[in-house]
Amino acid sequence: MTPRLALMLAVLLWTAPPAAFAQGHGGHQPPPAPAPPPAEADHVHPQDGVTDLPPFIPPLTDADRAAAFPDVPGHGVHDKAVHWFALLDQLEWQRTDNASAAGWGAKGWVGRDVDRLWLRSEGEVAGGRVEHAEAHVLYGRLIAPWWDVVAGVRQDLRPGPARTWAAVGVQGLAPYWFEIETTAYVATSGHTHLRLETEYELLLTNRLVLQPLVEADLYGKADPERRLGTGLSSAHAGLRLRYEIRREFAPYIGVEWERKFFGTADLARADGHRTAGARLVLGVRLWK
Repeated sequence: MTPRLALMLAVLLWTAPPAAFAQGHGGHQPPPAPAPPPAEADHVHPQDGVTDLPPFIPPLTDADRAAAFPDVPGHGVHDKAVHWFALLDQLEWQRTDNASAAGWGAKGWVGRDVDRLWLRSEGEVAGGRVEHAEAHVLYGRLIAPWWDVVAGVRQDLRPGPARTWAAVGVQGLAPYWFEIETTAYVATSGHTHLRLETEYELLLTNRLVLQPLVEADLYGKADPERRLGTGLSSAHAGLRLRYEIRREFAPYIGVEWERKFFGTADLARADGHRTAGARLVLGVRLWK
């Protein structure tokens, strides 16, 4: 071999790729490296877009879906149920300087959450006879949370001859838990009457409750038969302290102050009666 040929062979061997040496050993190439397995997230089940499951888990079927998500009725509400409530707020003995009397004040309702039939009654017995008595039958409609509008009739039995009134008003729970009743009345005789009442319950302890109450009555025109004048007729303010032996049963003691105004006071003075005074009250409060 000539020096020139040897130099050319050396250059060829230096620049040849490694595959040339493999082919030079029987023409066999090493096997290609296996491709990495695709990620599990790349395997998407043909149904529902879920990933492939192990072979021992059967595929999801419509029967499986029906068993997992059956058709069930919606959550039932209770606003269609009929409930009732009765409160004998005042059943009491009253004592002034020279006389004693008994009085009552009650209210209640029956109906649903939105529509209710309201009943009210109050009165006073003195000297063995009924001095004052009235009763209300009202339809109440919820107009806002904690507030009802009411409309119906009121029947006066005493004093004077019986009288029927049409009634309309608003009642509910004001901010800071003041209970409000405002009712306007129109009688068949053409007389008008507006009554405003508010009360509050102050919990001194879990069972000892102080209950202040204020009530005012206004009339559109004089009513001599009932010894009532025009405008503001009278105002009552009471303070009762009760102890709830049970929530439904609570004896109480208190004081009530009353004053007559304007034409009503003039009629009271003409009859020889006082126009203002206080009285001690002892009673019990019941509800069901």
